[in-house]
Amino acid sequence: MKFRIAIYGLLLLGLAACDTPTGGPPASERYHIDAQRRADIPMRMLDAVNRLRQAAGRPLLVLDPALSRAAQGHSKDMSKQNRPWHFGSDGSSPLQRVAAAGYAGAFLGETISETYETDLETIAIWATDPGTRAVLLNPQATRMGVGFVQQRSGKLWWTLVTGGPDPRA
Repeated sequence: MKFRIAIYGLLLLGLAACDTPTGGPPASERYHIDAQRRADIPMRMLDAVNRLRQAAGRPLLVLDPALSRAAQGHSKDMSKQNRPWHFGSDGSSPLQRVAAAGYAGAFLGETISETYETDLETIAIWATDPGTRAVLLNPQATRMGVGFVQQRSGKLWWTLVTGGPDPRA
């Protein structure tokens, strides 16, 4: 009986850790994406990534609408699933999403995040991790797409996708 109570207690503790509309930092400290920020974020992220690339001697990226559509769709999907991972709820891979969005070039990488951090804080965090930094600094990359969704709780779902030239060209 005590074992069962302990298991139920652990389950309740796990459920309490799940995101709710009141989860995360206090409302007064939450980063809120208003209409103006929404419009500015893709270029801010592109500028931040290009500063990193320039410092590393890599060619600069250009924002790509098809890659951004793929990234935005994935951010929405992660938000609905409430879990950060590289596969869509339909089982789609990043490569499949990029192709479905109409990108004719080569898919090169994807970084994702579930966070309460701003766009620039998220780029800074990605820049410190070897795996995500490799995506940001891939010397073959020429294009980038960004997508994000903010839930009522303030939680943000970020996706950044990189691509290169069409390998068939």
